[in-house]
Amino acid sequence: MPQQRKAKIASRENSDKQEIYTVRDWKEYVGESLLIVFSVFLALFFTEVINSRHEKNETKELIRNVRAELIRNKQYTAEQYTYDQKVLKSINSALVNPELQEKIISNDEFHLNYIAPAGVLYRYLDNIAWDVAKSHNILSKIDFKEASLLTRIYDEQSRIMKVEDEVAKVMFNPESRKTQNAHATLILIRDNYHAWAFDRAPGLIKQYEQAIDMLKEE
Repeated sequence: MPQQRKAKIASRENSDKQEIYTVRDWKEYVGESLLIVFSVFLALFFTEVINSRHEKNETKELIRNVRAELIRNKQYTAEQYTYDQKVLKSINSALVNPELQEKIISNDEFHLNYIAPAGVLYRYLDNIAWDVAKSHNILSKIDFKEASLLTRIYDEQSRIMKVEDEVAKVMFNPESRKTQNAHATLILIRDNYHAWAFDRAPGLIKQYEQAIDMLKEE
């Protein structure tokens, strides 16, 4: 019996309990919504700031690499130009020396070392930094003047490097390996040096200087 009485009392007490509900007006809902929206926009803002800073740092690094490449290529172009002068001098000497012509071209072989002891190209001009920069859309991140100058420089570089292929075409032509055609062969090689490399070098060196100064960090 005591247990039944306790159960009845407990049941009565539970029925007497009141559930409390928190009632909020519309202002509180609006405030919470605005807080959420503000938090989202704040997060987006900081994300944009971080991304923008990262992009600027990346662009600076790309430009530094391109500038360093231009400095090296300017030096290589000057060295190639000096070498080409010697090659052209050797070709001109051979053009007035039949005996030397016979040494350069004999038994269907072309002995390049008589006129170009270090090969057709003494130095190779790099474009790795420029290619990497273009793959990161560098042209949209620099002004038109810079983009135009850099594009011209690297196009001119590729033309100078083409002298190796053009001279090879002459050397590998069976007609050019005949001793009786030695004089004409040497003229063709000389013309290729002038057209593709030697005559372009002074202008390219000036463009290098302009670009190196233009890309200098403030």
